[in-house]
Amino acid sequence: MAGGKKVIFFTFDDRPDPHWTPTILPVLKRYGAHATFFEIGNMQSAHPGLAEQVTAAGNAIGSHSVSHPILTRLSAAALHHEVFDGPASTCFRPPDGVTNRRGRSTITAAGMAQVLWAIEPRDWARPGVHAIVSNIRAHARPGAVVLMHHGGGNRTQTIAALSQVLPALKAAGYSFPAMNC
Repeated sequence: MAGGKKVIFFTFDDRPDPHWTPTILPVLKRYGAHATFFEIGNMQSAHPGLAEQVTAAGNAIGSHSVSHPILTRLSAAALHHEVFDGPASTCFRPPDGVTNRRGRSTITAAGMAQVLWAIEPRDWARPGVHAIVSNIRAHARPGAVVLMHHGGGNRTQTIAALSQVLPALKAAGYSFPAMNC
């Protein structure tokens, strides 16, 4: 509960993508929803202007590293680079959610909070719209963080599921703010 309201935080990982990111934005707007987009620095550089579209629509940007490596496998110097030189934010999501004490310490030293998730509908695997929606609805709780994706392949199922789950959760009294990143 935030401010006495039931909230769920939708998050999108692994890009920005020049097709899928701008396709998700109007779906969020249609339902009065905002989200946090955890972006990869190399992808931001490859697609200038998309991060600005995300924030102009009232969403937040989180860092998802420079190039999406598994942080626990990196040298101290490489870990420092991936965390400190990624997208500017106060939120950091480790790629694949793989983290350890050294990674958390580096994220904290960079002035960011580590953000994981509570609901993982595996939209990246394209299990079908019904499976994605059912997973989110079954695990929806106030304050939950939902992990979805705006890149890494065809996101048609993600967008269709979002178009179904947002109005259903809204009817159940939920709101969808962006994180304070």
